[in-house]
Amino acid sequence: MRPRVSVQDSALRNGNFSLRINPVRSEDAGLYEALVAYDTEVQSCQVELGVITVTISPSSPVVENEPLLLSCNSSHRASLVETRWFHNGRPVPTSGTFCSLHGALSILRPATSDAGSWRCQLRYSDNEIISATYNLRILGFDGPTNPVVYAAAGSAAD
Repeated sequence: MRPRVSVQDSALRNGNFSLRINPVRSEDAGLYEALVAYDTEVQSCQVELGVITVTISPSSPVVENEPLLLSCNSSHRASLVETRWFHNGRPVPTSGTFCSLHGALSILRPATSDAGSWRCQLRYSDNEIISATYNLRILGFDGPTNPVVYAAAGSAAD
């Protein structure tokens, strides 16, 4: 996993044996074990790393009015019960241009107003709730709805 993993050598003296993984990948999910030997004593610690991913299809950049699919997947082993989506902190209604199905959200005609923070929240049969965020960028025209712009002669026009 090098060079994505590190251990803070200076923290070892204080009893901190933390492992840092950056960036985390889907294949990093699983059980991790640390064994620490000090004099004649050996201690161990086990930590399970769960990974959640949000992907987009087609891949970025997203172009205005071209359908896209946001998918949310987790390494959690229980059965998925519910998926909820939030755009800029507000719940997304799954009707009209948004359609949610089994951890995915389809946006039929994305607009520049759909850009921003998208968060999926997955709820499992064991009541575990896991969420992740994706920052969506959309290429499109974000200007006046009327294509006529007036400018005074001798001034600049954007």
